[in-house]
Amino acid sequence: MFDRIQEFFQELGVGRSDNDYAPDDPRVAFAALCFQVMEADGSVSAKEKTRLEDMLRERYQLDKSHVDALMEAGRTAGSEAVDYYRFTSDLKRHLTPEECVALVGALWDLVYADGERSEMEDHVIWRIADLLGVSARDRVTERQKVAARTVGRDKGGD
Repeated sequence: MFDRIQEFFQELGVGRSDNDYAPDDPRVAFAALCFQVMEADGSVSAKEKTRLEDMLRERYQLDKSHVDALMEAGRTAGSEAVDYYRFTSDLKRHLTPEECVALVGALWDLVYADGERSEMEDHVIWRIADLLGVSARDRVTERQKVAARTVGRDKGGD
């Protein structure tokens, strides 16, 4: 009996490497929401993808292989989702209200990574922010901050 239990636990780890992420990992939820935003306008640009890689590396202190694995887990989770609730509820359990506002700012950062903002991206962020409990005022303020920073970066500032 003990051998069977031990074998069961050993099998749980089979096929899972250090680069695998559990479906309920908040990092996967964040990456999935990022993909939802990036895909909202119908295409994911190289600049958006690079910005996401940088964000995940900086935010979670990951090396390239872990970033790649997290991006794949997020892409897969996002493509299987029927709505944003699964991800936002996971994140709300792990984040403070201030961190939820910062997360919305990070999503805006992805929108502006390619220099273009679409109505569909606005809509997706509005829905996500609403589910995270981020006020319209905070959502707009985050957008304005990122837009100002992006314009400054594009003109040679920052």
